[in-house]
Amino acid sequence: MGWLRDRMSEDLILRNYSPATRRNYLLYAKQLAKFHNRSPQDLDSEDVRRFLLYQIQERKIGYNAYRQIYASLKFLYSVTLKRDWSIARIPFPRLREKRLPVVLDLEEVARLLGAIRVPRFFAFFATLYATGMRINEACHLQISDIDAKRMLLRVRAAKGGCERQTLLSPALLQELRNYWLLQKPKTWLFATRRQDKPPAPDTFRRAFAQICRDASLNKRCTPHVLRHCFATHLLDVGTDLIVVQALLGHNSIRSTCRYTHVSVKRIRQVQSPFDLLPKQAYFLPVSTNRE
Repeated sequence: MGWLRDRMSEDLILRNYSPATRRNYLLYAKQLAKFHNRSPQDLDSEDVRRFLLYQIQERKIGYNAYRQIYASLKFLYSVTLKRDWSIARIPFPRLREKRLPVVLDLEEVARLLGAIRVPRFFAFFATLYATGMRINEACHLQISDIDAKRMLLRVRAAKGGCERQTLLSPALLQELRNYWLLQKPKTWLFATRRQDKPPAPDTFRRAFAQICRDASLNKRCTPHVLRHCFATHLLDVGTDLIVVQALLGHNSIRSTCRYTHVSVKRIRQVQSPFDLLPKQAYFLPVSTNRE
């Protein structure tokens, strides 16, 4: 893409998009060029339409992935190329059913963490579960973000650019101190010894996939599952929903409410109205005869 890629990259920086979003937007623009074997500036709306149809019909990507591809191409043409036609004319698919997040129970989380043999990976994934951080947020943790006096962690690379604080458990603090004694990181908490810069999230994604296999977990898991576990397990012990929202960094309470649907303890605490009916209201009489 040459100059067009550089210009789009600059536009994304000027709009203050996160590094992960910039990387993905540039990748999808490159895929568009490769699909048609032409520069995006030489394509029209029908070419973009065929590319999007290919993503749905052939690659069978999910709704969220399609939404990001759609947004990246909209940015490319409306912001970088300043086209007078709008990609918004292309139909956008309806949102399919929203599935409940995958959540591990306490025994499964313990089995998962117990299968980790590398101290750096253990400290990283323990942090995800203990704090509810996203993987990119944990990758950008600095040693100075640990406030042992107030038992807080500063989340500086938060989604949407909104910094927040999350809890620092005594058990996690001890694990991080043990990890520091072994690894001696300088600035970035989970950086390697060779490079003192934020680690790549893909490194931990690949490691997590192997750890799940070692732990013999039957559920389909990604590192983000630990964030789901954090929220659900907090609700299980009665933590206020507003507090969970703040710890997760959700702008809307609706995003946090979905965890109430997977909180087993909360569901079990609810009494069904069927149990309140007088016994004579039951339709099936007690009988020893089987028909």
